[in-house]
Amino acid sequence: MDPKSLELATPLQILPPVEFCCAYGSSLLSNNNDKTSMVDYILGVLDPIEWHSKNLERNRHHYSKFMAGLGPKALAWVANRIGAGVHFNPFVEWKNKEIKYGVVGVQDLAREVLTWDKFFLCGRLQKPVHVLVDNWDIRKANLVNLKSATSAALLLLPPEFSEEDLYAKICSLSYTGDLRMLFAEDKNKVNKIVRGSFESFRSMYSPMLQEYAVEGLLRSHALSANQKSFKQDYSLSATSSLFSTVICTTQNQMAPKLQLNKESVKMEKRLLILFAKL
Repeated sequence: MDPKSLELATPLQILPPVEFCCAYGSSLLSNNNDKTSMVDYILGVLDPIEWHSKNLERNRHHYSKFMAGLGPKALAWVANRIGAGVHFNPFVEWKNKEIKYGVVGVQDLAREVLTWDKFFLCGRLQKPVHVLVDNWDIRKANLVNLKSATSAALLLLPPEFSEEDLYAKICSLSYTGDLRMLFAEDKNKVNKIVRGSFESFRSMYSPMLQEYAVEGLLRSHALSANQKSFKQDYSLSATSSLFSTVICTTQNQMAPKLQLNKESVKMEKRLLILFAKL
């Protein structure tokens, strides 16, 4: 583990064991000069009730008085029924900094990544994160998540676009955490995230882009030493192929959004033909 990851992992020393952990936040972006902002963590645990029970004994002060008073069973219930499947403890003091950590069952995390049911945690893992405790099941599930995000972004992009455009569109999915807000995201924040972790985005998504290039869905050429542009196949068969790889629970949500995003007459015709056949 590199020195930065070792430093990020130090809060785990005071917490009960976890099966998966990743860290993220604006302070970790290369283009952010403010390194004092809060670092966020997602913790995947075997049994949230048991984990909260142990953590309440060790770190009761991490919870609000009200939430601590509810007890571990209620904490897990509220996270699943009211929240997005994850319970967050924010504003936790750690070595003169503040951290926030969210606790979720590792099986629930894998399910969310594969289904996009709540579109929160799956969206978080579509962006670069620092994985501090790896989990093979989560890693495998996230490959499906990344491919689906790539397909969704391509469906929302015009025939020609830059590499940065692609990552910004993918980032907008995860930044909003809600497909109903797909076209109301803070574009400046999205662009800041992409530019601050461009190489990480490229590393994450290059396997999917190479696969789509082999299938004839994408062609690329270099705009500069560090930037590519893409041209995608806009035929009905290509559109259908991309749409089929978007996680099925999201297809119906995407359909009206796609029709609203009429960036060109060609896109409008493409989408109208596709959705007429659904």
